[in-house]
Amino acid sequence: MSSSSKLVAVGLQLLALVLAVVGALAVGALLLLMVGADPVKAYRAMFLGPLGGRYGATELLVRATPLLLVSLGIVVSFRASVLNIGAEGQIIAGAVAGTAVALAIPQWPGWMLSPLVFLVGAAAGAGWGALAGWLKARLAVNEILSTIMLNQIALHLSTFLIRGPLMDPAQTAYGAGYPQTALLPRQVWLPRLISGSRAHVGFLLAIVAAVLVFVLLWRTVVGYRLRAVGAGPEAARYAGINVGRYLVLAMALAGAFGGFAGVVEVVGVHHRLLDGISAGYGFSGIVVALLGRLHPLGCLPAALFFGMLVLGADMMQRAVAIPAAIVMAIEGLVILSVVSTDFLVSHPERLLALAARLARIRPSRRLKEATR
Repeated sequence: MSSSSKLVAVGLQLLALVLAVVGALAVGALLLLMVGADPVKAYRAMFLGPLGGRYGATELLVRATPLLLVSLGIVVSFRASVLNIGAEGQIIAGAVAGTAVALAIPQWPGWMLSPLVFLVGAAAGAGWGALAGWLKARLAVNEILSTIMLNQIALHLSTFLIRGPLMDPAQTAYGAGYPQTALLPRQVWLPRLISGSRAHVGFLLAIVAAVLVFVLLWRTVVGYRLRAVGAGPEAARYAGINVGRYLVLAMALAGAFGGFAGVVEVVGVHHRLLDGISAGYGFSGIVVALLGRLHPLGCLPAALFFGMLVLGADMMQRAVAIPAAIVMAIEGLVILSVVSTDFLVSHPERLLALAARLARIRPSRRLKEATR
């Protein structure tokens, strides 16, 4: 493909994405009109709200951080052709383990305790993911089923712990019974990027992680073997690659990023473990990875876009007072429309062929066909 054709293809790719989003918003506008809301006011709040002030911009970074971390793990597993649906459980496992360590040794200095919390949380997530990988590699258990079941186990285990052994002693003393742990030691709290906001340095850690995943997948032997297993397990096995070992490794790495994301949420945002710590980031991370075309560097703008979409949807609901179901429907329409253009965006030659066919249709011919 010549350089001019590449430029045309890139332009057509962007056009396809823009048209997909505009089409989804047009359908969403009809839904808004059906419930008596102003689409212009709603979309202004949805897209300008997250970028229109300090609060929106900083909250966007807060939402994008766990999405980026989880999506990086999804990229690793999907590149190895393992469908990891268990990021929710891996987030919870990492959050629980990191919280338990921080509360067990609160007297340790921050320079020792903070890395240990992250290390233990990532290891817990890695173990949670490696279990599903081992079941697939050794017992041929479908990873979709195993990871979904492990999600439920992690969720109920966390609920038991924060209502029992890890429950805040103050809640027990006052008889409130709110499911949460005590505040973590201040020395493990992540510093704020901007004073007076919730944005923390976890976003910078996530960017570094994206670069490291890119180096791993495209600049190392391990990454090449992971991608080879995903591209053709039989061919990889014939080439001498231990397919089972790399399936387990892919899930362990994916779980480690999920566990890391769980720790970031605990020490960066909430400063304690509480019910619903994941907020659905495990499943949303799959969408972010797909929007980023399963590329670690592509996940960064995808995480920011999805974070803006989620935050903007909340702002839109408050601005025009519409039901939450309508907000979720519009959000889903935008995501579905963008993902559905993958067959064109991922293959620019199809876009070029389509554009060439349209260019050959003369106006007079279209007019004749329209008047038949």
